[in-house]
Amino acid sequence: MAMEASQRPLRLRCSVQNYDWGRFGEESTVARLFRRNSGKEIELGRPYAEFWMGTHESGPSFVVAAEGSGTEAVTLKKWTGANPGALGNKVVEKWGNDLPFLFKILSVAKALSIQAHPDKELARMLHKMRPSVYKDPNHKPEMAIALTEFKALCGFVSIEELKDVLVAVPEITQLLGNDEASKILSQDLNGYVDAKSFLQLVFTKLMTASKEAVSELVSKLKARLDLENKIRTLTEKEQLVLLLEKQYQADVGVIAAFLFNYVKLSPGEALYIGPNEPHAYISGECIECMATSDNVVRAGLTPKYIDKQTLCSMLTYKQGFPVILRGSPINPYVSRFRPPFDEFEVDRCLLPSKESVEFSAIPGPSIFVVVAGEGRMEVSSVVEELKIMEGDVYFVPAQTEIRLSACADGPIKLYRAGVNSRIFA
Repeated sequence: MAMEASQRPLRLRCSVQNYDWGRFGEESTVARLFRRNSGKEIELGRPYAEFWMGTHESGPSFVVAAEGSGTEAVTLKKWTGANPGALGNKVVEKWGNDLPFLFKILSVAKALSIQAHPDKELARMLHKMRPSVYKDPNHKPEMAIALTEFKALCGFVSIEELKDVLVAVPEITQLLGNDEASKILSQDLNGYVDAKSFLQLVFTKLMTASKEAVSELVSKLKARLDLENKIRTLTEKEQLVLLLEKQYQADVGVIAAFLFNYVKLSPGEALYIGPNEPHAYISGECIECMATSDNVVRAGLTPKYIDKQTLCSMLTYKQGFPVILRGSPINPYVSRFRPPFDEFEVDRCLLPSKESVEFSAIPGPSIFVVVAGEGRMEVSSVVEELKIMEGDVYFVPAQTEIRLSACADGPIKLYRAGVNSRIFA
């Protein structure tokens, strides 16, 4: 790939992850996009969970060589290493010759693990101690933008809701012990320190309970809710708990769900998750963007490696419902989601048929993914047009102005990930 090619958008061939919580076959947007992107057929018996766009070694993207060039495809990471000018000076100064963000699409059929991502200091320590488990010395703040209705657990409930849980869920009270539960219920927990310490006590005691105790309590909980379901309408959280029990029998995460906020996003709404904040995606499909890292500390709802002590000790124990982002309009067709993290922002573009929109030249790199429809991409510095369609992914170098047009047959839907524009201010 020659240096002079650095102002051209580069078509990428991207990676897929077949985690067991993914959707199967044509039901998975990840599978459909991967088939379009790679030309490979969907394996109907495999779950398609995540479509990765970026430079992370666990799921690299490859620069697609021009037909007839005789050039082998190289990873995007290798290409940016050889062409740092495509990242822009500010990005290279701050993060080196690599993309600071990882872009994904997720198709979720069943709940992901209860997890959190370490901050930079903890990430470096965990990577040094257990590099085979914690593969990056980097933090992983992230943001999810719903493509369909998207459900998740995120952050801890307020202290008032926690007290309600202790009253309404006797299985948790039984685990804590009546004296401990009574102490929490009788306290005026308006003070931040008290509320945080009590919440940490409840969560840690629950998560570190023996397998036998958890199995017994989950069984009691299921039996009680099945019985009560015959005489009253269960709450949304109770219905969710029964769903989780079907997916992960005798798992501590089933009971722990009562301690978290249950969030439902409509398409176009977003949620950002900072370091050391607990969460678990439940169902639906989303665009996800994060700092380039694959560090996850898990403690339930998963067959993967569990590290309860680390998770319980690392959490901030902030309480209250998370902020739902709806994006800021850049123009009639583009909304921008800009979280409080330097590494990334995401634009959502819904372009009606026959309409066009411009993405101005910026001092950093971008990745575009076409989720639906087809159209044309024009670059101000290049004479030729590129035809773009569902499944296409392009790396767009810094200082490259892009004009997109939707074809006459219908609208086009695409997303752009880039470095947070505030760092260029």
